Amino acid sequence: MSLPKVYVGLPIQETGLEVLRGKVEFNIWREEGAPPRETLFKELKDAAGLISGLTFRVDDELMTASPNLKVISNYAVGYDNIDVAAATKRGICVTNTPDVLTAATADLALLLILATARRAFEANEFMRSGKWKIWGPDLLVGREVSGSTIGIVGMGKIGQAVAKRASGFGMRILYCGTGRKLDVEESLGARFMSLEELLRESDIVTLHCLLNEQTRNMFGEAQFRMMKKTAIFVNTARGTIVDKKALYNA
Repeated sequence: MSLPKVYVGLPIQETGLEVLRGKVEFNIWREEGAPPRETLFKELKDAAGLISGLTFRVDDELMTASPNLKVISNYAVGYDNIDVAAATKRGICVTNTPDVLTAATADLALLLILATARRAFEANEFMRSGKWKIWGPDLLVGREVSGSTIGIVGMGKIGQAVAKRASGFGMRILYCGTGRKLDVEESLGARFMSLEELLRESDIVTLHCLLNEQTRNMFGEAQFRMMKKTAIFVNTARGTIVDKKALYNA
C-alpha cells in the first residue's frame, strides 16, 4: 500500500522532516521565497497534505489541484494566507502552530521599543561610520522607557506577554481589543479603553492584533494623526494592518 503524498512548500527544519519520514511520501521546496504557482499545482497533484507558509496564498483555486487534499498545515501562528472558508467547504482540515512564538515576538517587540527609544540603531550606524570620536552630553540622548505609557492594540497571548515585560519597566499599560481582560487588569494594572483614547495617551503604541477584514488597514492617516508627535510605533503583527503610505507620511 502506497504512502499518502504531502508537499512541503517551504524549507522547514530537519526535525520536522523526520516526523514525516516513513509515514508519508513527500517532496520539499528548498529554495528561498514562495514556490511558483505552477510548481504548487504540479506538486499538489494527488497530494493528501500540504505544509504551507506565509510566502504563498492557499486559495480555493489551489485546493482544486488535488481531489485527495485532506489537510493544510500552516507553518505559522497566523493563517490569513489560507482561505479557511473554502477549505471548510471542501472538508479540508486547516492547522497552525499556536503559542510557539509568543515569547519570541514579545521579546522582539520590547527590543524594538528599547532600541528606538534609546536610539540604538542610530548609535550603531554612527559608530560604524567612524564619526564617533568622544562622549558628549547631548550625543544621541534617547528617551526614558521606564515610567512611560504603552498602548497595546490587541491583548491576546502576545499582547499579554508584552504587557508583562512592560510592567517590569514600570510602564503604565493601556490596551484595547475585542474585549476586556480582567485578569490582566488585576495582575498588571492595565487599563482598557477605546483605540482613539489609547492613541492619544500613549508614548508607545505596539500592535498585536490579528489580520482580518475588520483590522486590515485599521491604522491609517486618522489614527496616526491622533498619536503624539513623539510617539513610538511598533508593529509585530501583519503589515497590511497598517496603511504604509499613511505611515510614511506620518
